[in-house]
Amino acid sequence: MQSLTDPSPQPPCPAPFNMAAHVLRHAPRLGDKTALCIVGAAPEVWSYADLHAAVLGTGTGLLRAGVTPGDRVLMRLGNTVDFPLAYLAALAIGAVPVPTAAALTTREVAPMIAALDPRVILSDPDVPCPDDPRSISREDLRAMRALPAADVHMGDADRPGYIIYTSGTSGRPRAVEHAHRAIWARQMMFDGWYGLRADDRVMHAGAFNWTYTLGTGLMDPWTMGATALIPAPGTKATDLPTLMADSGATIFAAAPGVYRQLTRAPVPALPRLRHGLSAGEKLADVTRAAWQDATGTPIFEAYGMSECSTFISASPARPAAPGALGCAQPGRRLALIEGGTPVARGAEGTIAVHRTDPGLMRGYLDAPDETAAKFADDWFLTGDRAVMDAQGQITYLGRDDDMMNAGGFRVSPLEVEQCLTAHPDITGAAAVEVTVKAGASVIAAYYTAAAPLDEDALHRYAEANLARYKQPRLYIHTDALPTGANGKLLRRQLRQRFEENT
Repeated sequence: MQSLTDPSPQPPCPAPFNMAAHVLRHAPRLGDKTALCIVGAAPEVWSYADLHAAVLGTGTGLLRAGVTPGDRVLMRLGNTVDFPLAYLAALAIGAVPVPTAAALTTREVAPMIAALDPRVILSDPDVPCPDDPRSISREDLRAMRALPAADVHMGDADRPGYIIYTSGTSGRPRAVEHAHRAIWARQMMFDGWYGLRADDRVMHAGAFNWTYTLGTGLMDPWTMGATALIPAPGTKATDLPTLMADSGATIFAAAPGVYRQLTRAPVPALPRLRHGLSAGEKLADVTRAAWQDATGTPIFEAYGMSECSTFISASPARPAAPGALGCAQPGRRLALIEGGTPVARGAEGTIAVHRTDPGLMRGYLDAPDETAAKFADDWFLTGDRAVMDAQGQITYLGRDDDMMNAGGFRVSPLEVEQCLTAHPDITGAAAVEVTVKAGASVIAAYYTAAAPLDEDALHRYAEANLARYKQPRLYIHTDALPTGANGKLLRRQLRQRFEENT
């Protein structure tokens, strides 16, 4: 039996289609129902009617600013409700929003602007961004909410919808272009991961301007007609359980690191919570068990990537087998590939998604050769290894390259190394992900220099040139970096060296 799923056909994406219209399809009917509550000391409540009006009003403002269907809208916005409103507004009028991490530095954003040539840049004064005459201020953006509603731009579901950036093995961020149909594919997560219902109150621990929050914490609950709960900016992780209890959260979503923090202290009773969701990096068994013991609720984990969101997961209807990640979501056609063909059940292979999956990217922006290189015939190769058992349960084995994971973000070691080797006193650098204790890993930077450098100064250097999640947490001076016969850096030797010495 092959490591291959053969799902039943799913309803095709409607035509014409618009992603924002799909997300807000219940708004006219739900009216005063709470769509969003920003929970904290002074809760801020948005009804479905408020949300719908603000999105389409902002769409009118963007049209008046000269944005037309197909134009790119770069988003340099912080952890505020402005982020999802602007994102959906751009989609509604047929523009292509480009959400970016607020932690990126001006140096990192500049080449993105050059490559994208956006029509406008939505700028928060607290978020780094080069000065640009195309910028629209946060205040002007907010004023757009009161404008008359824009008409929704309907069109081909396969047309460009949005662009997100992910780090690649080349050491430079890659622009991943998705179609409007991507939101249609996310419905397979409702039963295949979330167990999502219209009466749910879904709390996501992340910030508004994180794509994990944007999808799991906002758009998916709104698509179902549920209520999204987002912690107010500045909320401490230790305050989340109390907020969950006070707001009646029924589902909680977070990265594994948040669960680790929450299980270090007593958790109050959460009588309405049914379960937790985890994604972004591998969840440690010890963390899963600690949460179960503290709350009496399970955590359902999911695997995905920027190119295809999540498509393997556990769920209330189909929990993961011991040690396994979960199964292919209903409707997902995937395989474990070796040498271009699916391997037998029980054998190791590379996780691959069929090119017909509606959630699969359109491709890397302006990089057809790089896009084609990720496919083996009809299969998109993720580069991650796994094993599938006879029941379809998938056990994740890890990456087959040197990509790192920092707090749920994939980080290329080359990008970190290129920054460090620009330091005047560093002659060579290697960035690796190392395990510092069970369930916890960080980015470590090995470097060569005439003498060990001041670690505080290295941290300050990284803070000025790299987003926080890319910054090494450890700096280790070494006399030489290990290389192979062809001169290629052997990062795995450094990981082994670290683990042998800890």
